[in-house]
Amino acid sequence: MMGARNIDLSKPGSWEFSGFSQNGEDGILDVLRKQLLRSNRYFIEIGAADGIENNTGWLLVAEKYSGLLIEGSAHLVERAKRTVIGYSIGAEIRDMFVTVESVRDIKALAFHHDPDVFSLDIDGNDYYIAKAIFDNGFRPKIFVVEYNSVYGPERSTTVEYQSDFVFTKAHPSHLYYGVSISGWTNFFKSYGYQFITVDRNGVNGFFVDPDCFDESFLDGVEGLKFAENKSQFKKFRKSSAEQFELIADQKFVVI
Repeated sequence: MMGARNIDLSKPGSWEFSGFSQNGEDGILDVLRKQLLRSNRYFIEIGAADGIENNTGWLLVAEKYSGLLIEGSAHLVERAKRTVIGYSIGAEIRDMFVTVESVRDIKALAFHHDPDVFSLDIDGNDYYIAKAIFDNGFRPKIFVVEYNSVYGPERSTTVEYQSDFVFTKAHPSHLYYGVSISGWTNFFKSYGYQFITVDRNGVNGFFVDPDCFDESFLDGVEGLKFAENKSQFKKFRKSSAEQFELIADQKFVVI
């Protein structure tokens, strides 16, 4: 239960809780949101799935946040519409396959360009979309991004950009996608953001704008730097280093 956690503000592992998120993201976001110096109670999620099983479902349903959900599957968007209509009058869902160019359309749709939470999980061009998000004037307070543990903790890399990238078609292993956690850390550092943690199941990384938090809180956080993706490990029964061998001949971009 969310309320049963024994929270240590210095240990993000103790924050984790899953109400609608696939891992412990709901709990991590709950703690971070409560530490914000200012809030507009607004979120944006790219890769919103069915509107529930994602990183902002808890904000939508339990916290009654307003927000913008973007999803590229028409089937999932139809399911999500029922959720959005039922739980929040201030949220909306849009059917959109996001490219670098279409980020400007998201900016036109968004009511706030400094949402409390921005979540990005599209299993592919995440790095390039994140860059376009900042280049188009967004400045989220908390930014949640999926990372691909197959690259390991040290490699700073991502895939080559393809406007129609779909990870299930990119490589038979389905391992060629996204960004390494080191790549994300370097990327966000260039925009003045601070790394907080990854979740213990090795799926998402959390970064924050330091101007939106008390310095003493951020200085005290001792986040988890890297975790193997448990789902990928279960599927392949191999470490990230061994998994990477399956896609080592693909084209990568150093961050």
